[in-house]
Amino acid sequence: MVRPVLVLTHAPHEGPGMISRALDGIPYGVRTVLDVAEPRLPSVADLGGLVVMGGAVDADDERNHPGLAAERRLVAAAVEADVPVLGVCLGMQVLALALGARLHRRHGTEIGFAPVDVVADDPVLAPLGPRPIVLHWHDDAVDLPPGATLLASTPATPVQAFRAGSAVGLQFHLEVEPSMLDLWLGVPDMGGLLDDEVRDGVRGDGARHLPDLVPAAVAGLGAWADAVRTRARAQG
Repeated sequence: MVRPVLVLTHAPHEGPGMISRALDGIPYGVRTVLDVAEPRLPSVADLGGLVVMGGAVDADDERNHPGLAAERRLVAAAVEADVPVLGVCLGMQVLALALGARLHRRHGTEIGFAPVDVVADDPVLAPLGPRPIVLHWHDDAVDLPPGATLLASTPATPVQAFRAGSAVGLQFHLEVEPSMLDLWLGVPDMGGLLDDEVRDGVRGDGARHLPDLVPAAVAGLGAWADAVRTRARAQG
């Protein structure tokens, strides 16, 4: 039996998106424990993989969002047990904190489609090419966790992606497909915070770049999902 993947979300509009497509045939469940002080989370021994999605909160704001501490503990245990972990945006920051890195609030805002420099070979980023144009939507940043490998960078955010053992963190959004982008641009706490010119620019850039980005992103996310399948075969 294939162990399921747990997807932790922090906002109803920031779901797994194309990650669910990459997980084709692998069971997964979605939970939100952000504001639960003592959530009942599964043992990592029962997980085929762990995904931690994005959101608007600060990754270290446990006073207002106590579930973040439980997420961090589960992520650390998953990496220790060699369970495939994927952290996206806020999820990458939770992953980095779980591995001992520091968070830098309001380090630099990046919103919209822009390139990242891929600086190391990794199966998740390889399908994107050396300087893909991806969707950014953040203003916090993290240091590279001790022992992790830097995978991608921009001048504004030196740590845009990293690998630490079985875990991959992505500050940018490979999970976004056109319908999700439309949703984000219409949500008050995302697109509603942008001025009309920026919002229209993101929408137009999405129409230009997503047709090429989506298949490459599906391939890269599929490489991560393959690690989940490999874990299942090894335990079968």
